Amino acid sequence: MPINQSKINNDVAIKVEHVSKKYCKSLKRSMLYGVKDIGRNMLGLNSHSEKLRGSEFWAIDDISFEIKKGETLGIIGPNGSGKTTLLKMLNGIFWPDKGKITIKGKVGALIEVGAGFHPLLTGRENIYINAAILGMTKKEVDKKFDSIIDFADIGDFLDVPVKNYSSGMYVRLGFAVAVHCEPDILLVDEVLAVGDLDFHNKCMRRMGEISKKGTTIVFVSHDISSVQRICQKCLFLNNGKLISNSRTNEVVNKYYKWYSILTDKHKKNRAPKGDSGIKLSKFTVCDANGRQKKLFETGEKILIKCSFSVNNPIPNPIFHISLDGDTYHGYNTKDDDVQIDVLDSNTEIILEVDFFGLSSGIYHICVALWDKNYIYPFYWNWGIEELEICSAKTPMGRFIFKHTWHIKHKT
Repeated sequence: MPINQSKINNDVAIKVEHVSKKYCKSLKRSMLYGVKDIGRNMLGLNSHSEKLRGSEFWAIDDISFEIKKGETLGIIGPNGSGKTTLLKMLNGIFWPDKGKITIKGKVGALIEVGAGFHPLLTGRENIYINAAILGMTKKEVDKKFDSIIDFADIGDFLDVPVKNYSSGMYVRLGFAVAVHCEPDILLVDEVLAVGDLDFHNKCMRRMGEISKKGTTIVFVSHDISSVQRICQKCLFLNNGKLISNSRTNEVVNKYYKWYSILTDKHKKNRAPKGDSGIKLSKFTVCDANGRQKKLFETGEKILIKCSFSVNNPIPNPIFHISLDGDTYHGYNTKDDDVQIDVLDSNTEIILEVDFFGLSSGIYHICVALWDKNYIYPFYWNWGIEELEICSAKTPMGRFIFKHTWHIKHKT
């Protein structure tokens, strides 16, 4: 059995060893292959699942990693990279065609909107059914019922058939049940994206809380800032292959660099007439004295100077500069009410930051030049240069704000 509870290191909750999963692009061939495989297995013959046949492809291709108890792992990558397939294999919905997955502990999952719910039953009834699927007894559900409906916050719809629920209400109810079953391992897919901002933040806080109590979390999302917010480690998948497996910020930086290269290729293929001649001719990062450097102290003044080489002048463009894709901070001329009447090869853009309030770390500067409507990027480089910040003290968090303490004693 590919997913098992075999003896592994007590600190390890999930171990994935050289796992691969294939799909077939043709429905007819997929059905034919399925019948053949079943027949061969019934006769005691090998179905040769490790080999590709016509129209088949590897959705997951030779992936290995492990997650320790209490860790939170993010999984990022473009659409079709294999993120959800991997999550479904961790949940036991799919079996690997190659390799082995070892799971240690009770698993709770929120992978598809409405999964495990019966559309004709009410929210109240589905809480008991879904909780039972996740291993909770009726007595346990009774004890936590009020807390579940309070977290779900579905109001007067508790006794309404869930077929009348919106996708957001499905997610509210499903997540509320999943976190209250107190799983050892929680698997969460991109479904949280359909919820509103308030509920999204509530889910982020709850995942942080249960992680501190020892629950292992695997979180699949396109929301990079959310991944960075709660995940210590991260996987970057592309075309079924594991591109990077490391600390979250390191993996996110690799993802942005990959995305920057991809975007540059797309721009070359679909750039409108006259855009092909836009190039970054000058980019420097300087201190208050105009000295160019890459290492700064927290709170130091920073000047960023930028010029472009263009074939045709660009009227009213918007200039955008950020750190790690707006993860930490971003500036643009539109929001700051700065008008660039026209940009040509003689235009120099200077951003002056009096107090650069980020703590120690390596950050990647991102630069973009947009049209006046903020729709089309004339130029986009998602990681043009690394910027290293060092702090004399170790602060709590990434941001350091100017502040003053006042201690007063009443007389």
